[in-house]
Amino acid sequence: MELLSTSLDVIWLGKPRWMWLAFVGIVVVLLALDLGVLHRKNRKIGIRESLVLSAGYIGLALLYGVWVWFSLGAESGLAYFTGFAIEKALAIDNVFVIAMIFSFFAVPQRYQHRVLFWGILGVIVLRALMIGLGAAIVAEFAWVLYVFAVFLIGTGVKMLVYADKETDISTNPLIKLIKRWFNVTDEHHGERFFVRRPDPKSRKMVSYMTPLFLALILIEIADVIFAVDSVPAIFAITTDPFIVYTSNIFAILGLRALYFALAAMVHRFHYLKYALAVVLMVIGAKIFVADLLGIDKIPPLLSLLVIVTILSAGVFYSMFKTRASASPAASKSEGVSQ
Repeated sequence: MELLSTSLDVIWLGKPRWMWLAFVGIVVVLLALDLGVLHRKNRKIGIRESLVLSAGYIGLALLYGVWVWFSLGAESGLAYFTGFAIEKALAIDNVFVIAMIFSFFAVPQRYQHRVLFWGILGVIVLRALMIGLGAAIVAEFAWVLYVFAVFLIGTGVKMLVYADKETDISTNPLIKLIKRWFNVTDEHHGERFFVRRPDPKSRKMVSYMTPLFLALILIEIADVIFAVDSVPAIFAITTDPFIVYTSNIFAILGLRALYFALAAMVHRFHYLKYALAVVLMVIGAKIFVADLLGIDKIPPLLSLLVIVTILSAGVFYSMFKTRASASPAASKSEGVSQ
């Protein structure tokens, strides 16, 4: 019991309570503004609106990082920005999977924002649990960071090997299991996750899941899988749970807004997956490199510069290699073929 109390102190009381409460307040206000004001009605979100909203979220995240820098010091500020950059890049990779899920379930674009909104709420809770557990484990067993490092290197190698392999959602065993044990409709029912319909045998009214709810389930599972990569990656940068969680959540909050722009040009970022793989390997390797050099850690500024350089190279190379698909001629031919 004493160990649990100590662990909770390490996780949540490492920073003043007002810092946590202020951050939670910011998140609640942003979510309320998003759902209650900007998107009260289900509608299609265009690329321009998506980019403007995303720029707003990124701007708020950067301002928060500046506050962290001046309030907690340069090292904490650099760790926040590094964590934000890593999570934002991995979130872009997550967009590929979300787009695939929406396409498989034929989710109308006007309802996609609703699914993403509830998905973000689930992410906020799941990340808190994962980061809290990770912080408690690292606080008690510092050698776990080396396990994280090996895992990140292995994950990076795996991403390089399977970067071009496409996922077939139709073979997902979870979907088959849900359809076997629960009632699921074949068609959408507007924005509803559940509907009541008469059972074919008993004729009694029973609840049915809709494809929209199945899409939400898979998106939550996809985030858990991505969190297994991103959470250890940020712990390799800093073990401060406040920095890890706030940088994570600020990056994810903007994902919903950015999704609609990225989904329209997801093919332009094909080679970013390779850059992400290299970033994960670099983050894992830097823990061992620091030991070899006999230093506590690689300087945060150097880590940030290396990560941003690799990610920028991945983005620019992707845009260069796929420039033909963005040309007017290519767009025209695609329109004719459709």
